[in-house]
Amino acid sequence: MSRIRSVTASVPGVNRRTVLAAAGAVSLSAGVGYALRPTDSQAATTAEAPVARSRQAPAAAPLAPYTKGTTLASVAAPRGGSGYRRLGDGPGWKRVVRDELAAPKSGRAGRRTTLAAFVQFTDLHLMDVQHPLRLEYLRSRDVHAWRPHEALTVPGAISLVERVNALRGAPVTGAPLHFVMTTGDNTDNNAHSELEWFMKVMSGGRITPDSGAPGHYEGVQNSGLKLYWQPGSATRDHDKALGFPHLEKFLAAAIREVRSPGLALPWYSTVGNHDALPLGCYGSHADPYLAEAAIGGKKLMSVSAADAGKLQDAIKNAKDPKGAGYRDFLKAHARSMRSVTPDEKRAPYTQADYLKAHLDPAHQGHGPVGHGYSSANLDAGTQYYAFRISDDVIGISLDTTDAGGHYEGSVGTAQLKWLDRTLKDNKDSYAVVFSHHTSRTMTNTRPDPARPGEKRHDGAEVISVLSAHANVLAWVNGHIHKNVITPHRASGGRSFWEISTASHVDYPQLARIIELVDNKDGTVSLFTTLIESAAPHRTDYADLSQTGLAALYRELSYNAPGAGTTLAGTAADRNTELVLKKS
Repeated sequence: MSRIRSVTASVPGVNRRTVLAAAGAVSLSAGVGYALRPTDSQAATTAEAPVARSRQAPAAAPLAPYTKGTTLASVAAPRGGSGYRRLGDGPGWKRVVRDELAAPKSGRAGRRTTLAAFVQFTDLHLMDVQHPLRLEYLRSRDVHAWRPHEALTVPGAISLVERVNALRGAPVTGAPLHFVMTTGDNTDNNAHSELEWFMKVMSGGRITPDSGAPGHYEGVQNSGLKLYWQPGSATRDHDKALGFPHLEKFLAAAIREVRSPGLALPWYSTVGNHDALPLGCYGSHADPYLAEAAIGGKKLMSVSAADAGKLQDAIKNAKDPKGAGYRDFLKAHARSMRSVTPDEKRAPYTQADYLKAHLDPAHQGHGPVGHGYSSANLDAGTQYYAFRISDDVIGISLDTTDAGGHYEGSVGTAQLKWLDRTLKDNKDSYAVVFSHHTSRTMTNTRPDPARPGEKRHDGAEVISVLSAHANVLAWVNGHIHKNVITPHRASGGRSFWEISTASHVDYPQLARIIELVDNKDGTVSLFTTLIESAAPHRTDYADLSQTGLAALYRELSYNAPGAGTTLAGTAADRNTELVLKKS
């Protein structure tokens, strides 16, 4: 393994990495000899691609250790005993040392040097809640199929950006944070409106989370249907019966313009199934009727529990990957639909649209250009790439979505071979792999319509490739909306940690800081520290400002009927030190 240099102490000069870069000796793309310098990225194609650059976080005086602004200091906690519960400040979560893969050695805190530090966002699920193709009506069968806080995803995500911007560096080492990586499901329904909001949340700008008739909400929350929380009416709906408040001006506030400062760090992007597929489950070549319905003027808001059960069963069991059954379902319920204002901004976006949005200079923010993606990805029709995190660490972003349909994932043969080759060509660098799906949720090997003859590979096969390379430290992902940290051990002493992080749409609405350090004793440690958004834990129903809505977003998510109670994971899945043998 290469000589370790701290990112907090790097100085210009000649070193082995610089020499390799100049010589083009490190290849991160198929068929081309390129070296990635810090903050460069290279698409996985055979064509030459422009190098994406971003600004490094400025060096800062040592600040570590600190807890303020992290879940080490405090975590939102419920007040009261039962029913709808308000939130307040609760005790923080302690750090747990995980030694399944290597024994921690005493005195390491005084010896360690920093390799890298970054933040992971995942499963933001920015939602156009007035979109005609949403599946809210499945709530008649599954109460969690629609959540009362969904109209507030944009102010909630902005508040998370504000939290990261306020961090004083990495909490354990004090190193500057290098970047933010978002590991997919950035949008909820593959809609152009949502994609625009996501890009502005991350890079900065003014956002009006509204579609259809400007300034007029048209959706399930002013429908008068008791199935949904009707915040501004006197309707005694099912959620109010559970204690949800009457907030007369809630919907007007939810679609009002807000402003994101954008991340003060470079950020990178990984694609998830909700980004790539309509409704997160129908193939990228879904029935054209659905694309027309997305921008049309009719919206289904209510079906029987029996009909909802049939549709939900088809989705969960991948019986309708192309959406033909969903088309027939909508047509069968055409008379039950309500009129809404058509809007072309709700159209589904393609893979090319997604890449172009990232490459758009209007959304560059603090970089890098393309946020990991490049024009080579656009030319080749790929959404995976590698980039240099620091002198001794590379990042690899995978595309685990299956364009053939269904919400579980896999990778094609070309990508799996590229992953193996990239790790081999960079054996002198540590590697962190990013994806949306977890190893256990990569079970969908349906062929990609664009590459019908290519085999798809599951999570076990990805683990096998990663385990063959001693430089892999971690596989960081999301998708399951739950904090889970899993050790993976292979023969020959090779091992790595799989770090799955909870979503920012379901309570407890978290993101994760990850720090990589060399303990200078034959071990490496990965520190994980969870963070909440910057919104206060306590809500004020009279405060419907941008910040007030972000606080309400958290409280409503805690109280959402059917919400999972174990998504925070155990203490060993939250704030941790994960120890590995240094190979």
